Amino acid sequence: MKRINKRITIVTNFVLLLVFTSVVAVSFIPEKIVPIYGGNQVTAIYRGNTQKANVSLMFNVYENTEVVEGIVNVLNEKKVKATFFVGGCWADDNAETLKFIVHSGHELANHGYFHKDHKKLNYEKNKEEIALTGVVVTALCGAKLSLFAPPSGSFSETTLESAYDLGYKVIMWSKDTIDWRDSDQNLIYNRATKNPSNGDLILMHPKQHTLKALPKIIDFYVDLGYKITTVSDNISD
Repeated sequence: MKRINKRITIVTNFVLLLVFTSVVAVSFIPEKIVPIYGGNQVTAIYRGNTQKANVSLMFNVYENTEVVEGIVNVLNEKKVKATFFVGGCWADDNAETLKFIVHSGHELANHGYFHKDHKKLNYEKNKEEIALTGVVVTALCGAKLSLFAPPSGSFSETTLESAYDLGYKVIMWSKDTIDWRDSDQNLIYNRATKNPSNGDLILMHPKQHTLKALPKIIDFYVDLGYKITTVSDNISD
């Protein structure tokens, strides 16, 4: 009950900030977001720049804080960078872990506040889920978010519009380990490394079996000459 009350208090405190953020965001629409796919239209990004030998490890986070910290430790030991798409309701209980991720040189990104189906949300609700998470994360650790991964990969044109209006790029993936369903670390490794190519965005979650497979996944790409880097770096020109 104490934890629930804490979350309610935090959400309440940030509602006013959210309103302010939304107003500012509407008046400050980026001049252009040009994804790797989609030409001049605003679309989701499924792969990074194919002209660079980069791949990205992406972790969608709503649970298992101790595993998240274990993942960061492995990344640090291997001297590679990754992107953590964090849920707002997880973030507001894990400020120290957010700081650990940022201070280790990794990227924080947005995964919505309550893990809702964004395809079913209207414009305002899409915007609320995204904006509130950004406000909370910035308040807790100072990081400013610019990438949004819709929970379960579910989004609509309305999601793209609301994310764009808030200054976010919508990120999907080119490789899905499906580690939330399957707990075989060898299967996770095989899915993460099958048919490697420039710009791969590799989706994972903080699971024990993923943590066990991670060193081998990293070694595979490093041995092939790939740079393992953040999503922002991977999708840049």
